[in-house]
Amino acid sequence: MRVLVVEDEPDLLGTLVQAMREEGHAVDEAADGEEALYKAIEWDYDAIILDVMLPRLDGFEVLKRLRAKKKTPVLMLTARTKVNDRIHGLDSGADDYILKPVDLEELAARVRALIRRSQGDASHLVRVGDVEVDTSARKASKAGQAVPLTGREYALLEFMVSRRGKIVSRTDLYEHLHDENDTPMSNLVDVHVFNLRKKFGSTFITTLRGQGYSIEA
Repeated sequence: MRVLVVEDEPDLLGTLVQAMREEGHAVDEAADGEEALYKAIEWDYDAIILDVMLPRLDGFEVLKRLRAKKKTPVLMLTARTKVNDRIHGLDSGADDYILKPVDLEELAARVRALIRRSQGDASHLVRVGDVEVDTSARKASKAGQAVPLTGREYALLEFMVSRRGKIVSRTDLYEHLHDENDTPMSNLVDVHVFNLRKKFGSTFITTLRGQGYSIEA
């Protein structure tokens, strides 16, 4: 999944970005409100971690302008402890709120939950036939047997099963599995799809010529 992290304090920004990458997300970053708003509108992120106190535009204003255009899940991050601040953030369209100092495990769990809810999945377990994907543990199994996956293979699998029953274009896959600094090879998606078919069965992912890929619901 692709996540935008917005934080103006450099050390904390680096920590949050690293934590999200260790969770397997493709991560973009922004250090002020204007940059955050531009990226949030330009790309379709699966979730945004948005600090409240930002230069140029504060987090509330970024959220207000974003909500006029998009429904991207937003988790607000703040050192403000007053209940009224949290209420203001949630009433402005934030999907969740977390206080500083941040517990990274809790943050990762909240981001997973945000993404899961935005895709209509209440559980961290997704089943497609005899294939089960555990989005909390980042593991997959087939007929009860664990299937070893590389980080990229798992990321593609999770993205595909979260959109099971729908057509996923190659462009969608590139945009959600790579961050702004990646220079992915043009055939990388084909390689990962080939590998997943070897591990889960040749018919697990269907190719729709000229449209993309699909996994049955």
